[in-house]
Amino acid sequence: MKVFKFGGASVKDSKSIKNIIEILKLSGYDDVIIVISAIGKTTNALEFLVKNYMEGNSSYSIILKKIKDDHLEIINDLFKGTEKSPYNEVVHLTNELNSFLKINKSTDHSFIYDQVVCFGELISTKIISFYLELEGIKNYWLDVRKCLKTDSYYRNAALNWNETEKLVKKETKNKNTIITQGFIASDSKGYTTTLGREGSDYTAAIFAFILNSSSLTIWKDVPGVLNADPRYFKTTQLLKNISYREAIELAYYGASVIHPKTLQPLQQKKIPLFVKSFENPKGSGTKVFEGSKLNPLVPCFILKKNQILLELSTLDFSFIVEENISQIFSLMDKYKVRVEMIQNSAISFAVCINDRYGKLKDLVLELNLKFKVEVKENVSLYTIRHFDNSSIKEIKESGGKILLEQRTYKTAQFVLSEN
Repeated sequence: MKVFKFGGASVKDSKSIKNIIEILKLSGYDDVIIVISAIGKTTNALEFLVKNYMEGNSSYSIILKKIKDDHLEIINDLFKGTEKSPYNEVVHLTNELNSFLKINKSTDHSFIYDQVVCFGELISTKIISFYLELEGIKNYWLDVRKCLKTDSYYRNAALNWNETEKLVKKETKNKNTIITQGFIASDSKGYTTTLGREGSDYTAAIFAFILNSSSLTIWKDVPGVLNADPRYFKTTQLLKNISYREAIELAYYGASVIHPKTLQPLQQKKIPLFVKSFENPKGSGTKVFEGSKLNPLVPCFILKKNQILLELSTLDFSFIVEENISQIFSLMDKYKVRVEMIQNSAISFAVCINDRYGKLKDLVLELNLKFKVEVKENVSLYTIRHFDNSSIKEIKESGGKILLEQRTYKTAQFVLSEN
């Protein structure tokens, strides 16, 4: 059993979907599970729909119509002149979404988000499943919510591994080529949950782990894992081989090619991970596997924009001690902010955070009850793995003012104000 995962960029339009056929013919499609994301920018459009819906703006229906029309246009291009198409299935799914929005009584943003955004993956997999059939590739369309079971922590649900393992084995038994969705799951009540943004990689790793896959291949719009994001750095290099440990470190610091949770189940069973380009499927890409050394051994740059730097000190200028740090982290957990970097001195505590759910104002209000708080928004966090003098010089000469700096044996981090 092999597992393939295709992200949104690899299925962004009819041309890209046709390219999947060529990749499958090249790589083989027998005994394979194909995990697919929403088409192109559909998830972003559905998020915008949720925003309008939560604000009571009736224009959400216009957004939904645009999403529906975009998918029907792709169907028309792929299935023009054929007798069978997923037209009715896609119309049914968009009608189902519209019905939910009309009858929903919940005001929980995260709950509504998950019930809405999941339709991107459901629609994309229906279209691709039908197209594979058209091209002579018989397949089984699996609603992943039937077998991936989680808690009810909407937007970032935790997997129930025991229940999921039983159901995955049941739902995939005696199936040859399976098409299913990334990113989504369901809780014990049957409501849709999601595994966090970019969670489609994690979905693929879950299947690979449970089914003892021989490999997992993630198809991307880049040649493989690069040592830097080409959107922000002029010069990049392809990393041909990476160990699981190094890949987990890069993912932890925010490297966007591999989802942080994806690597851990693969490492447990030593399942090799390939990251390859869907534009050049014959290219070598990157192989992540046990015991590999970073090849080539070069500095790896990670940039996180739109971060927030909080600088705290006690109101009476007393020392920052364990009790203070415990209070700070308790509030970080309460407001679900992600801690990216910390540094403390005798009387101050600095923390760079990612305000994922827009809770900064509430967090600062509560911190102000016990601390003096200075807030710097829109800062950038640079991380360099395997840094050298040249790589540090590059960051320091990028133009921003260094607000915080920290180094360990292999890793250097800098918080910079944006220009």
